[in-house]
Amino acid sequence: MNTKKVAVIMGSDSDLPVVKPAIDKLREFGVTVEAHVMSAHRTPAQASEFSSNAAKNGFGVIIAAAGKAAHLGGVLAAHTTLPVIGIPIKSSTLDGLDALLATVQMPSGIPVATVAINGAENAAILAVQMLALSDEALAQKLVDMKQKMEEAVMKKDAKLQEELNA
Repeated sequence: MNTKKVAVIMGSDSDLPVVKPAIDKLREFGVTVEAHVMSAHRTPAQASEFSSNAAKNGFGVIIAAAGKAAHLGGVLAAHTTLPVIGIPIKSSTLDGLDALLATVQMPSGIPVATVAINGAENAAILAVQMLALSDEALAQKLVDMKQKMEEAVMKKDAKLQEELNA
C-alpha cells in the first residue's frame, strides 16, 4: 500500500473554502493530506524549503492553490521533482483567468499540471491517480468511483426517460 502523502498548499487562508473539497476527497480515498498556507511572494523561503524537502518527508504529490498572479505552483515545482498540480483560484479581479494563465504558463522543465479554475476536487482525483500508479488498492478505489459515477448517470437517464415518456 502507498504511504505517500499529498500536500495541499494554498496561497492564503481565504482559499480554504475552494480547497476544502480537495482535502475532503483525498481523505475519502484514505490518502493522508497535510494542508498549509504559504505564499510564493510573502514566504518564498518557506515555500522553497517545504518543496525541497517534500519527497524525503513522505509526500508523493503537491497541490498548489493560488489566485491572481498564482506563482505558487511554479515556485513549488522549481524546488522538487514531485508532481505539482495547480488549482487556479477565482479572485475578484479577472474571475480566475489571471491565475489560470499564470499556472499553465510554466517554462520548460518546470511542469505544473493544472485543473480548472476552482477545480479542487479534480486536483485531488488527479493526485490520487498519480499515487495509484504504485498502489493497487488506491487504483481499485478509483475504478469503484468511476463505476459509481456511471451508475448515477444511468439512473438519471432512466428517470429522464420515464418523465419524458409518461
